[in-house]
Amino acid sequence: MPSLTHQAFAWALPRARRSRELESLDVERARLEARHRSTAGDPLPTNAVTRFERRFVVTRDEVPAAGGSFPAYVLAARGAAPSRTVVYLHGGGYTSGIDPFHVRYAARLADRLGVRVVLPDYPLAPEHTWRDSHDALVDLTAAWVARSPGGAVLAGDSAGGGLALALALSLRDRGLPQPDRLLLHAPWVDLSTSTPETEEYDAVDPWLFLGKLRAYAAWWAGSEADLTRPEVSPALGDLAGLPRALVFQGTRDLLTPGTRLLARRAAEAGWDLTYVEEPGLLHVYPLLPLVPEARRAWRRTEAFLR
Repeated sequence: MPSLTHQAFAWALPRARRSRELESLDVERARLEARHRSTAGDPLPTNAVTRFERRFVVTRDEVPAAGGSFPAYVLAARGAAPSRTVVYLHGGGYTSGIDPFHVRYAARLADRLGVRVVLPDYPLAPEHTWRDSHDALVDLTAAWVARSPGGAVLAGDSAGGGLALALALSLRDRGLPQPDRLLLHAPWVDLSTSTPETEEYDAVDPWLFLGKLRAYAAWWAGSEADLTRPEVSPALGDLAGLPRALVFQGTRDLLTPGTRLLARRAAEAGWDLTYVEEPGLLHVYPLLPLVPEARRAWRRTEAFLR
């Protein structure tokens, strides 16, 4: 039974974020493009909290990519000299940038584990597809893995979790340095929605909507042919030979069928993946503050990453 705190978040969070089904492709595209124009050039959203600035140092690097560059923020506890790195890919359906939930979680990783956290602010759909940033993100991750004598973790939530897995596949296939762990929170790993039960979960998820999911997937893929590529839908790729992984998933989540598919295919491939499924919990529940279930997930995460 989900805690009362979780139930309150499940009621309030979709309303606070004005979550609703797709009105039309044209309206949604215009809305997203307007939002991206209004937030272009915004710094990392730390909410300008003085306490945050006292405790953490954030630097900004420019990542060269096809057709331009994008920023990657490097966060570390002030006074620390980390030897280990977490490259964290943020969620948001490939259409939303880094938000305070991601910053808060990254700060917790840096503080509690003594690591540096790299947050790439990769180009978003619908203006961009996976092709505009994938190679740059692979090279960025490989560089940080090589520069981290204490080891490296590739992590992400939702779309960022799927992207993290896609990067791990490309690192393996290109013979580049690999992280020693993968941490995935409710990863979006099958943008083709090949799992027929996905529509059933659309009825129970208060936050995500199938119409938007399909639109965002099409925009990120760029073409129908690319929807099933491992760079876009990594659950459909060859999963052998990947680093150890920990995956968290709640069942009040439209992405549950895709993560179950990932867990099944991981077992078939002999990939060491620990799959933690929590009944009745919301999308990316481990990132929610003050929720008992998130604290439980954090204890397991901390043990896994240490």
